[in-house]
Amino acid sequence: MAVLEHLEPKKVFSYFEEIAAIPHGSGNIQAISDYLADFAAARGLECHRDAMNNIIIIKEATPGYEGAAPVILQGHMDMVCDLAPDCTKDMETEGLDLACTEEYVYAKGTTLGGDDGIAVAMTLAILDSNDLAHPRLEVVLTVDEEIGMLGALGLDASPLTAKRLISLDSETEDTIFVSCAGGNMSHLTMPLTREPYEGAPLVLAVGGLLGGHSGVDIHLGRGNAIQLLGRVLGAAAKVTDLRVVTVKGGARDNAIPSEAQAVVLVQVPEAVVALCGRMDAVLKAELATPDPDVTVTAQAGETGLALDRASTEKVLFLLACAPNGVQVMSSDIPDLVQTSLNLGTLVCEGDRLDVGFCLRSSVDTQTQMLVERLELLATQLGGALEVSGEYPGWPFRPDSPLRELMAQVYVEQFGKEPKIKAIHAGAECGVFSGKIPGLDCLCISPDMTGLHTYHEKLYIASTQRIWNLVIETLKRMK
Repeated sequence: MAVLEHLEPKKVFSYFEEIAAIPHGSGNIQAISDYLADFAAARGLECHRDAMNNIIIIKEATPGYEGAAPVILQGHMDMVCDLAPDCTKDMETEGLDLACTEEYVYAKGTTLGGDDGIAVAMTLAILDSNDLAHPRLEVVLTVDEEIGMLGALGLDASPLTAKRLISLDSETEDTIFVSCAGGNMSHLTMPLTREPYEGAPLVLAVGGLLGGHSGVDIHLGRGNAIQLLGRVLGAAAKVTDLRVVTVKGGARDNAIPSEAQAVVLVQVPEAVVALCGRMDAVLKAELATPDPDVTVTAQAGETGLALDRASTEKVLFLLACAPNGVQVMSSDIPDLVQTSLNLGTLVCEGDRLDVGFCLRSSVDTQTQMLVERLELLATQLGGALEVSGEYPGWPFRPDSPLRELMAQVYVEQFGKEPKIKAIHAGAECGVFSGKIPGLDCLCISPDMTGLHTYHEKLYIASTQRIWNLVIETLKRMK
């Protein structure tokens, strides 16, 4: 029996459940791309799949809409894969275990993939309908959005004719997004040297944090587990001589890390254990509102070949001094983060340290400023910085007939004006605006919380409302 079969809109949740059964994390999209191509073939719809496995499915206008301008419906098929600490699921090969309450849908022990599976499900439900009125639809479902919008950047857009685009990739129903930041992924690497060192092995860990989306949640004051672990390690180095063996944290550059841990060799283990108890209390007090469940622990571990003193000091210096979080707030748009970076991943193994940052800004020169700052840090540590996945911002369009139409329908259906906002997170609308001159686009979706974490939830009633909003907007595009 299908878990979501009793939910409305029925066809949307049916497709969402089918998608959830297919592993589709970023970089693992062949199966979901095949599924979408098969969907189009089974219905005789025109389908284009490019070398990156992006999918474009075209459905011609319904009767009476032949003269209407076409519209693009857009989302991405990949998801962020994150596991609860006690979850053993292999998300490379296994589908999700869906569940729901009366209020929301979630996945047991993992991310749900509502970001952006709900866009895929909604567009499939529209393509599969026989009774919905609409102009020519050009449905674009991209790959690897979560690791730098790689699919959108490499998309062969030649089959597209539309100059209007509705993206279903946000997280809140009360807001129509009309602009976004650009950014990149920056990876700092640093060589390490190891040598034998005698000491008691301890595992120091920071956990229990909410984490979150580094664009949407970066301003909420949530703890960054990697940065906090660096603070714990720095404090530990003041109470005893120590060497780092390994340190690791974070799952994705664009997700605020919720857990991080280090294996260290120490001379006075009881001093470090006591210190971690004090740090646990300190961080619980400091983060009482945004992250009340933060924990700092110290447990006996297994020994290993340690970093030498110089490499240990470099690691501690980097973790103490690496920039993280909000850097500049917009002076033009109230409450909008203008520039930020997220210290998202950290791996210290063998003879190399690898640190991943997600940089975002609506001002390109400030993105470059952060790159230059990280380059200086890397140089001082004898390392290097590699920048990848650069993507453009999405400029605000003062005159947008599409925005005006959806806002009008929104008022009629919701009884209030929608918020019209820019978003600090990256959005594929920026890439499409660069590929299609004169594109009029917007972004909206049902309410979701906990994106990019195993706390992710998709709200059922909101899904129904956004479905109604989208299909009525399409109906009025005659």
